[in-house]
Amino acid sequence: MNDHPRLTSLAHGGGCGCKLAPSVLRELLAGEPLAAAFPQLLVGTETSDDAAVYQVDANTCVIATTDFFMPMVDDPRAFGRIAATNAISDIYAMGGRPIMALAILGMPIDKLAPAQIREILEGGREICHQAGIPVAGGHSIDAPEPIYGLAVIGLCHPSELRRNADARPGDALILTKGLGVGIYSAAIKKGALDQAGIDEMVASATTLNKVGVDLAKRADVHALTDVTGFGILGHGLEIARGAGLRLRLRLADLPLLSRAAELAEAGFATGASTRNWAAYGAEVALPVGLPDWRRALLTDPQTSGGLLVACAPEAAAEVLDLIRAAGFPLAAVIGRAEAGAAGISVE
Repeated sequence: MNDHPRLTSLAHGGGCGCKLAPSVLRELLAGEPLAAAFPQLLVGTETSDDAAVYQVDANTCVIATTDFFMPMVDDPRAFGRIAATNAISDIYAMGGRPIMALAILGMPIDKLAPAQIREILEGGREICHQAGIPVAGGHSIDAPEPIYGLAVIGLCHPSELRRNADARPGDALILTKGLGVGIYSAAIKKGALDQAGIDEMVASATTLNKVGVDLAKRADVHALTDVTGFGILGHGLEIARGAGLRLRLRLADLPLLSRAAELAEAGFATGASTRNWAAYGAEVALPVGLPDWRRALLTDPQTSGGLLVACAPEAAAEVLDLIRAAGFPLAAVIGRAEAGAAGISVE
């Protein structure tokens, strides 16, 4: 008989739903010095991009990121795989190729068996192997809640760097994965999601966003970001603010996990979804009378979500075909970028 506690029972939140609200994060970073004193730092904190980027020479940029969180599933190996996929995604979202990772581990060693913790680490190594990189080291502490993630280093040519702030007026917007991961995780925490639903969520959250490398080689792909804890609206706003554009998203075209709408309508949502709307709702125009559960799909925190791609409109069909062929069957064109006051309108 298994006497070990459920992983999700040891954490007050899970996955990217643990992130600080966007408004809180902006307040904390408000006093950060500008990167202008470091001209080779091409990407810092100014545009809330996915990773830091430092240009080493004419042909090489180093991309650095870190991401970690508490469990959103009870299977230790699946937790490790999801956390690793999520962390590596930041490199792909910048157009880069990961080269190595360092593990970040905090565990309540009085509550979890060593075998469970090894399974978490093994899940992370499995995903790193799929990405073709080693786990080259790391750091661990005894912590009251289970925490796992990676620091990841990647490389790209300067011409292939893709920032979230480089979208252009007229660009088509493509989302590569279905929304609803946070809603599924809320259902898991309450024991209300069957194994098929769990398997669907894990499959999505452990699909590496490798297609970002190929997208960044295309001149008609102007901007990339990955959709994680702030939801499609929050990460769309990062593109809108950075580029000074208005994004128009078509609600009917947003791809969803198969039970996301059903579960959202039943009231499953994370606390992060509410915090997200409170943080940025003033910058978003929604259809009149939109039910709260539909809004929850837009603010739902995605753990290891898809890429949000801004590309030239005439290239959208070809780019979409490329993405789907790379293993993203739910990928869809979800809207467009326009000149106008920075923000998002949902149609």
